[in-house]
Amino acid sequence: MILNTGSRTDIPAYFSRWFFNRVADESVLVRNPYNPHRVTSYQIDPAVVDLITFCTKNPAPMLDRLDELSAFDTFWHVTITPYGKDIEPFVPPVSETLDSFRKLSAVIGKNRVVWRYDPVVLTERYDVRCHIRAFESMSAALEGWTDQCVVSFLDLYEKTKRNFPEAASVGMDDQERLIDAFTESAERHGLQIHLCCENSALVRKRVDADGCFSQKVIEDALGSRLIVPKHKEARPICRCLLGSDIGAYNTCGHGCRYCYANYDRKTVKRNLSLHNPDSALLIGHLKPDDIVTQADQKSWKDRRIRMEDLL
Repeated sequence: MILNTGSRTDIPAYFSRWFFNRVADESVLVRNPYNPHRVTSYQIDPAVVDLITFCTKNPAPMLDRLDELSAFDTFWHVTITPYGKDIEPFVPPVSETLDSFRKLSAVIGKNRVVWRYDPVVLTERYDVRCHIRAFESMSAALEGWTDQCVVSFLDLYEKTKRNFPEAASVGMDDQERLIDAFTESAERHGLQIHLCCENSALVRKRVDADGCFSQKVIEDALGSRLIVPKHKEARPICRCLLGSDIGAYNTCGHGCRYCYANYDRKTVKRNLSLHNPDSALLIGHLKPDDIVTQADQKSWKDRRIRMEDLL
């Protein structure tokens, strides 16, 4: 099975000490975000965890301890976008994240780390030309350190509308203009672009709409076939394997105005005050009326020998 860490918060950036404690303890507890008295217990055991995935805007806090994950295969998505403090108030500078990305890639291999350029937000300051320049610059800086990039355009979730009222959807004409330019950069710098739940009309040479955490992408990273149980898609047309997330909503400290995972800054601060790196839960501790259920965990690796594997 795949243990995910990044759909609800940024664990490497803000909770790395807690995460390494959970790895050492070989278990973690996760509250159901929609029924908080229901808690799932996961083993963190390489016998059943085929892959641990991370999605972060700042991998730096974990770089010096990656050897503690040597028993596990890991797969990283690192988001690097051109926005300033007006949109991403607490995200490290681009130059620092580019450097962290390269250090991460040097340790785990370029096939295990993916650059995310998302979401694309259009404003007066961050117009189409700005994004084309930024994408080309970042593509050049990451050449040889990854061969994959995920691109998506801003989704106007209700939380986004409230926290970023001036934000607007990116029209199809602008999407096509951007993807055409991004494709040229991808060609120059050896990147395959994966669209994240976007219109298939944007598919080009070096641009696919097959999913960014899809079974194929993960199998290519692992170098192993998977037998994946039927799963519920995160969103319509989404093919990504995003279940079993050990994070919690309303806990990410980056403060990005487009974020779908945070209600508001006040709620995040309140939750962060309840974080204890020694707790089995990311936020708080078990309560007397909590119901804990052990997750059904099995390896998904296909260990059958196939004729083509012998050729």
